[in-house]
Amino acid sequence: MSMAIEIDDLSYVHKGAQLPALERVSFRIPAGECVALLGPSGAGKTTLLALLDGRIQGWRGRVSVLGAPLNPDRPPPRARRPDTGFVFQEFALVERSTALRNVLNGRLGRMSPFHAVLGSPMAHDLDIARTALADCGIAELAERRVDSLSGGQRQRVAIARCLAQEPRLILADEPVSNLDPARAGEVLGLMTKAARARDATALFSSHQPDLARRFAGRIIGIREGRIAFNVPTSELKDDATAELYRGSGPTPELGPRAVL
Repeated sequence: MSMAIEIDDLSYVHKGAQLPALERVSFRIPAGECVALLGPSGAGKTTLLALLDGRIQGWRGRVSVLGAPLNPDRPPPRARRPDTGFVFQEFALVERSTALRNVLNGRLGRMSPFHAVLGSPMAHDLDIARTALADCGIAELAERRVDSLSGGQRQRVAIARCLAQEPRLILADEPVSNLDPARAGEVLGLMTKAARARDATALFSSHQPDLARRFAGRIIGIREGRIAFNVPTSELKDDATAELYRGSGPTPELGPRAVL
């Protein structure tokens, strides 16, 4: 079984910080799995995802993404970057551009340098971008400016942009934390469904155990930069989740059963 992510004894301290953001983290994610990274605010989820995306250097340990080791001293080579897509919590869209133009931005890494610099997509790129919009249920919004869209629609555009990149690994940082519960379930459901349809691996962070249980096959709990548990969703017990959030405020909704 090939591994999409392999992490061994990973530690990282933010510049100027005294305590580590990540401490002796180790886990593996097989290719094609959908995994939730669960934990309270400040647990290290965002740092871990950014590191896997190649945006953080200066860490210690061993990290491999899609079969290629990451270098702790420099970003991944340009040729490898399109294989990993990222969905941001705050959307990270060009507000005054159309939904289609934002999704086409996800194609830049797949274009030739000449077409990327000119921002001139070919017919193939347009087809992929429009398919991604359709898969996210917003094909009719292609020519609408992003600043005229609702929060849920914007996050769908952000997911479509990621899908248009044709990634083999999708990383998503709290992708539905800004949405109401009904919209959150819809958006997270379409993202994980689209990942499975493309045989892509998905790792998304959340502080909502109920959503993690609904859409992930495996859940990794993280607290204060350390891995607290790493179990199939069917084996996650409420007491483990409660302990994960102990002292971090009100315990999130755990769902109606102790084991789902």
